[in-house]
Amino acid sequence: MKKIMLCCSAGMSTSLLVKKMEAAAKERGIDVDIKAYGTSEFSDQVGNYQVVLLGPQVKYMQQDLQKKADKYGIRVEPINMMDYGMQNGDKVLDFAIELIGECV
Repeated sequence: MKKIMLCCSAGMSTSLLVKKMEAAAKERGIDVDIKAYGTSEFSDQVGNYQVVLLGPQVKYMQQDLQKKADKYGIRVEPINMMDYGMQNGDKVLDFAIELIGECV
């Protein structure tokens, strides 16, 4: 199972993308656990996932959040702004899976 965390200001805008990513994964027969959280929940949740994708509005926090994720060996990367804006679940799912593969 691929465990993917999305993170934005409050977890609301990324929750819409989660649904698109889950639909894309289901269509392809990929077992996923994808959740969206606000940055205030990051420290409590990061250790439960294999990768963290940031909404463009919190991209500026990447360096600080990566430091917190380093102790778990987890990558923190921003979601492509165009894919985020278009809610392209397929592309964002591919990006997450690619990052998980690089960490193995």
